[in-house]
Amino acid sequence: MSNTMSPVLKWAGGKGQLLDRLTARMPETYNRFFEPFVGAGAFFLYLAPHEAIINDINLQLVNVYMQLRDNNGALIDRINELDSIPGSKERYYELRKQYNDLVMSGELSVDTAALMIWINKHCFNGLYRVNAKGGFNVPYNNKETGPSMDEANVAAIGQYLSTHNVEIMCTDFVTACEGVTEGDFVYFDSPYVPVSKTADFTSYTKDGFTYEDHVRLAELFKELDKRGAKLMLSNNDVPLVYELYDGYNIQSTDVQRAINSDSKKRKSKELIITNY
Repeated sequence: MSNTMSPVLKWAGGKGQLLDRLTARMPETYNRFFEPFVGAGAFFLYLAPHEAIINDINLQLVNVYMQLRDNNGALIDRINELDSIPGSKERYYELRKQYNDLVMSGELSVDTAALMIWINKHCFNGLYRVNAKGGFNVPYNNKETGPSMDEANVAAIGQYLSTHNVEIMCTDFVTACEGVTEGDFVYFDSPYVPVSKTADFTSYTKDGFTYEDHVRLAELFKELDKRGAKLMLSNNDVPLVYELYDGYNIQSTDVQRAINSDSKKRKSKELIITNY
């Protein structure tokens, strides 16, 4: 295990604070590492596995990983160029529009990835949220100065991705796990089940993640268990999750919700579920 690499993006549900508890519950040995909901990749980057399949349904996020791997130097240069001008409110909304125009045009490039990273550091609470048309719509966070990246970290991620057997996918989580075989280790960190009946299911893409998706995920978990894979899953400590994963090893742990705007609601509990 590694490592000094850390996410380049702040992401809802990021696992930085849970790394010690996740690693303590890992299998002792495994073959390939799969992460079908990679997000910012805190756990993946910490493990730095020699062979991995990572996936996310957010195409722009996947583009960031691809540019980190394929065009690392150009990505660093572009972020430094964006950082060379103070991030005023006017500039934030100008660059947000540029980013959305690129997204709507379908462009997957260094510029799109650099803008996503810059905007992530200048938007409210580092939240990634899109409207029904797929346009990023999070407001400004009033942060005019400061680097949008740790350049050494970005370079290290690029070096790792380009020299190891890491496949980057953008597809449904079930499809991403089609190649899982006995002895592989799969970590699931899907959008979470809401903590209350009145809360909306989390939506990081315009299509959202529904109750039916959570049922599909539980069915996939059981199917991969039958294949002999080693499985770990994170979710909110709520009754539905206990119901969906009844019979597996379920442990509750305390977490701090950094993205919730109400500090009183930031303390919460999550579940770490394994089949071993």
